[in-house]
Amino acid sequence: MSSMNIGGTARLLGAGLRALLVLTVLCGVLYPLAVTGVAQGLFPHRANGSVVRQDGKAVGSSLIGQRYDLPLKEGQETPEPDLLWFQPRPSNGLGSNSVNTQYKLILSGATNRSGDNEDLIKWVTDAKAAVVKDNSTPAYRVSPSQVPPDAVTSSGSGLDPDISPAYARLQAHRVAERNHLPVEQVEKLVEDHVQQRVLGFVGEPRVNVLALNTALRELTG
Repeated sequence: MSSMNIGGTARLLGAGLRALLVLTVLCGVLYPLAVTGVAQGLFPHRANGSVVRQDGKAVGSSLIGQRYDLPLKEGQETPEPDLLWFQPRPSNGLGSNSVNTQYKLILSGATNRSGDNEDLIKWVTDAKAAVVKDNSTPAYRVSPSQVPPDAVTSSGSGLDPDISPAYARLQAHRVAERNHLPVEQVEKLVEDHVQQRVLGFVGEPRVNVLALNTALRELTG
């Protein structure tokens, strides 16, 4: 190889190395620091995971749905819902970590069942019957026609933090009875936590279950 070719190759390698270093500093250091700084300065709550705190203690994230269940009894595979609290959407899409069992992880995902799948039909039918049974009280009988779709179907992630206002209102009588509160007070609590469509037209009205139950916990002491 001639000295000219060697020199040209060295110059190309040098230019490539300089480009790599510049891009590493710009994209790997300066840009992340700038984005992090802006996020922490303007949106610290969102940048840090939208954590909800009560009495100084983190109780969850407003972005991730969580269950409100009773402790597992002996012989049970799935826990029963704790009917003191407003319940979220079903989470049939969730799975457990079977690859690296060193960690206890919940795997998020959809059920991946078609609308005519027998398992899905049974899940929805059973869930609807449970919603009617769990939310009926001596003074208030839930009709199957009142059960909204989100009460019996899981979201695509299985971790939807929100429910529809209709599902929250349907639960108000049961929550009031279980917590010995006036129904009107619980219904007002629900209405105070209804979030309208973003910008007036994006998405649907919704109620964040964690925020609602956090307010309920404060109400009941």
